[in-house]
Amino acid sequence: MEQLVRAHTRLAAVPYVPEIRLHLAPTEEQDAVFGLWEHTGDLPYWAYAWAGGQALARHVLDHPELVRGRTVLDLASGSGLVAVAAALAGAAAVVANDIDPHAAAAIALNARANGAAVTVRRGDILATTPREDVVLVGDAFYDAALAERVTPFLLRTRSAPDDQTPDRDTAGTGTPAGAARETADGRGAGASPGAASRTVLVGAPERACSYLPRRLFQPVGVHLVPAVLEDVPYKRTTIWHLM
Repeated sequence: MEQLVRAHTRLAAVPYVPEIRLHLAPTEEQDAVFGLWEHTGDLPYWAYAWAGGQALARHVLDHPELVRGRTVLDLASGSGLVAVAAALAGAAAVVANDIDPHAAAAIALNARANGAAVTVRRGDILATTPREDVVLVGDAFYDAALAERVTPFLLRTRSAPDDQTPDRDTAGTGTPAGAARETADGRGAGASPGAASRTVLVGAPERACSYLPRRLFQPVGVHLVPAVLEDVPYKRTTIWHLM
C-alpha cells in the first residue's frame, strides 16, 4: 500500500498549513484523481488536502491548548493531516481512523514525514462510542447518508461514561515520535475525563451539498482555504464546535 501511495504522490507542504508536509497527488494534474481511482477502486480522499481538513489543522495548531495533553480521535482522517496537526500541537495520544486501507498507508507515511506519533485505526467505527477527549472531523458532512451516521457518533461523546479504563493494547505502549501504529479494532486510546469535558470540532467548507446539522453546533472560526477539486480556488470553511 505504501508503495502505491509513494508512486502516485509527492511530499509537499500543505498550502494552508505549510509547517506540515503530506504525500499529495500533484494538484496541477487534475486528472490524477481518476487514475488513482482506477488503481485503488475508491476515491483517493487520502491523496488531497481537503478544505475542511486544512482549516481544522490550522485551527488546532493555532490553538494547541485544545489538544495539549489530551487524547484525540481524527475521524475519517484521509491523509492524516488533522491527526498530524494534533500530534504536533502536543496531544497525549492521537488516533487516526479511516475505512480505506490506502488511507491507512498514507497516514503512516505522513506521520513519519512529520515526526508525529499517530496510531492508525482502520475500519468503520461509527456504531461505537468515542472515548477520546477530543474528536476532530475534517470534511465529513458532504454526503447525506454519511452525515446521518457521523452525527449520532459525535453526539455519543456527550453520553459516554465519566470513568474509563485504558485499553490494554493502546495504553502505555510508548509509541515513539515519527511512528504510526495500526490497530484493526474500534476501541479508544486511553482514559477520558468525562463527557462534560470532551471537545468535538468539525471543519466544514461552504458547499451546496453540506449536511452539517448546524443547530447542534456553534461556529468558532472561519478560514479562507486554498482548495483542490472544488468549484472555486478558495473555500470559505467554518470550524464548528459541538454544543
